[in-house]
Amino acid sequence: MSETTTSEVLAKSLGGMVYVKLKGEKVIRGLLKSFDQHLNLVLENAEEVEGNNTKTLGTLIIRGDNIILISPVSL
Repeated sequence: MSETTTSEVLAKSLGGMVYVKLKGEKVIRGLLKSFDQHLNLVLENAEEVEGNNTKTLGTLIIRGDNIILISPVSL
């Protein structure tokens, strides 16, 4: 059975929507534009999600050491 690395999953998710859970319980969703070996992310059209409410944030750079979880969104 082959293992899939985090980098492979993120590479397949480039240009797609992802959910990112941050330290401090914040959840951000946006289009994944790029990432690096430290899991620093660039998201476009990012929104902060709080229950059913969203707050538009635009383009974000998220430092990898603030990330708890990254999940690709299946549409």
